[in-house]
Amino acid sequence: MKKTTLIEAINQALFEEMERDKRVFLIGQDIGVYGGVFKATKGLLDRFGPERVIDSPISEVYIAGGSVGAAMVGLRPVPEIQFADFITPSMDQIIQQAAKLRYRTGGQWTCPMTIRVCCGGDVGGGLYHSQINEQWFFSQPGLQVVMPATPYDAKGLLKSAIRGDDPVIYFEHKRLYRWVKEELPEGDFTVPIGKAAIRKEGSAITIVAYGFMYHRSMEAAAALEKEGISAEVIDMRTISPWDREMIFESVKKTSRVVLVQESSKTGGVMAEVAASITEEMFDYLDAPISRVCGLDVPAIPFAPPMEHFFLPNAEKISRVVKKVMEY
Repeated sequence: MKKTTLIEAINQALFEEMERDKRVFLIGQDIGVYGGVFKATKGLLDRFGPERVIDSPISEVYIAGGSVGAAMVGLRPVPEIQFADFITPSMDQIIQQAAKLRYRTGGQWTCPMTIRVCCGGDVGGGLYHSQINEQWFFSQPGLQVVMPATPYDAKGLLKSAIRGDDPVIYFEHKRLYRWVKEELPEGDFTVPIGKAAIRKEGSAITIVAYGFMYHRSMEAAAALEKEGISAEVIDMRTISPWDREMIFESVKKTSRVVLVQESSKTGGVMAEVAASITEEMFDYLDAPISRVCGLDVPAIPFAPPMEHFFLPNAEKISRVVKKVMEY
C-alpha cells in the first residue's frame, strides 16, 4: 500500500469532507488556482469550483471574519492562514467572535469553523515564516486547538474538526508536511479531539510532546532506551482540551515527567500542563517536572546555527531526561 505524507492526508481529508457535506467550503490566499503555497488544496478548485474554493485577498481579518459569518448561517468554512506568523490581524474575529459565540448566546448559536494554520521552524524560514504560536489560542476558552504529528492524525483530526460544531485552530507543522509518511486505512475514519496517544510504552519517565516535537521526543526515547532508560512518550495531538487523564495516569506510573514544546518557554502550553500535574499529581512525583522548550526570544532566527540553537532536539531532550532521572 502506498504511503501517504502529512500534506497528502490533509488534502484527502478536505476532498472527502467536501464530497460528504456541501456546506463545507475553503477560503484563503492562493488556495484555488495555485493549489496552496504548500499544495494542501491542490486539485480542489477543479473538483468543487470557485464558489467552494475561494481565493481571498491578502487579508487575514477578512478570511477569519467572513468565515465566522458563514459559520453562523449554517455553512462549515475551512479558512487557511498561510503562515502562523500572519494570524494576528484575525485575532479579534477569532477571540471576540468565534470563541465566544456559543457562550454568549447560551448555546443557541455555534461557530463550526476550522482554521488551518501553517506553523513551525526547522525550515530556514526566518523571523516571519517560522513562528509557532499555539499558546495564544490554548489559553482562550471556547476554542479547540489541535496539532497532528502523523498523517493518520492529520486526516482524522481534520475530519473531526470540520464535522464538529465549535471553532478549531488546526495547526500544521510545515516541517512534517513531506517528511513523515505512513499507510492510511481505506474508508472513512476520524480521530477524536481531546484524546492523546501513547506512542511508546515506558516505565521510568514520561515524555509529553506534540507536533514536530513528538518526533524529536521519539528520537530521544530511542537513544535513552539504549542506555537503559525506559521512557514513555505521549503525543498530545489535541492541545485544548488536553487529555489530562492519560497524562496523569502515565505520571502516576513513572513518577517523573519531561514536557517538550517548540514554542518559547514562558507562558507556553507545557507551563499549564506542569502546573496541573503539580496541583493534582504532586504526591506521585519523585522528581521536579522539567521542560524542554524554544528559547524566550522574539522569533526563530534565520541562520541555521542559530535556528538549531533555538529549537529543542533529541540531544537536549535526552540531557534533561537524564538530569531528572538523577534526582
